[in-house]
Amino acid sequence: MTKILITGGTGFIGSALTKRLLVQHYEVTVLSRHPEATEKLGLDGVDILSSLSELTPEDSFNVVINLAGAPIFDVRWTEVRKQLIRKSRINLTEQLVACMARMTIKPELLISGSAIGYYGDQGDCVLTEQSEVKQNFSQQLCTDWEEAAKEAEQLDVRVCIIRTGLVLGDGGLLNRMLLPFRFGLGGRLGNGKQWMSWIHLQDWLSIAEKMISDNSMSGAYNATAPNPVTNAEFTRVLAKTVNRPALFPLPARLLTVLLGEMSSLVLGSQRVLPERLQAQGFSFKYVDLASALVQIIKH
Repeated sequence: MTKILITGGTGFIGSALTKRLLVQHYEVTVLSRHPEATEKLGLDGVDILSSLSELTPEDSFNVVINLAGAPIFDVRWTEVRKQLIRKSRINLTEQLVACMARMTIKPELLISGSAIGYYGDQGDCVLTEQSEVKQNFSQQLCTDWEEAAKEAEQLDVRVCIIRTGLVLGDGGLLNRMLLPFRFGLGGRLGNGKQWMSWIHLQDWLSIAEKMISDNSMSGAYNATAPNPVTNAEFTRVLAKTVNRPALFPLPARLLTVLLGEMSSLVLGSQRVLPERLQAQGFSFKYVDLASALVQIIKH
């Protein structure tokens, strides 16, 4: 039986991945800062770790999936908060690779999280895995996070980096957006021209499964649907899906006052294409935003 260790396995993406892997009869161990959450999430049948220090050299996993990290959009960014965001990703990844180095039998694969923030704010520029980056906090965070994960290659471990866009599913950021839209209080953010590169949760999970099963996959992959949209288009489609108008735009200046530096997450623009995934034959189930939102909201 394939044994899988997931860090961040009780988060929005991690819990969904854990459930899918359990259904497919993988043996799953979850590292979580909130181990009590496994019961609430219905993650029956998983082994729980509250700390990497619980691992011994005799422990072995075929696959390690690294999704841990403090929420990036929950609290206004201060210097202290930014250091916590970095430490929860980069330091933990370094510790995880160190644990793998001590294992008598090394994992075959490390799938490590990243984000399309890796590219920085790029306006209308079409971005693939080969694109240049523009530096800001998110870009440096993702770059350093990826570099920490790549150290596992020195252990002869296959490493896949998954640069995730806005994940749409029952939960996560979409849930926060839905409430004002359902009350007819939604609207574009800033001028609405910034690009939003999104992906349906089910497609994200299928990407992770393909990385597990396809030994030819390694390196960084953009986990985004092939049809990104502007914020104005996202707003229009979401409002139409919930049958409400979208009459209340939030000016960029107000967002900057409210969110500070964190406003770059909603005003920044990344027009990202999944070039490498498509070149390796991955087929997206949800390629247009309307069908993705209908599936999530109407079902």
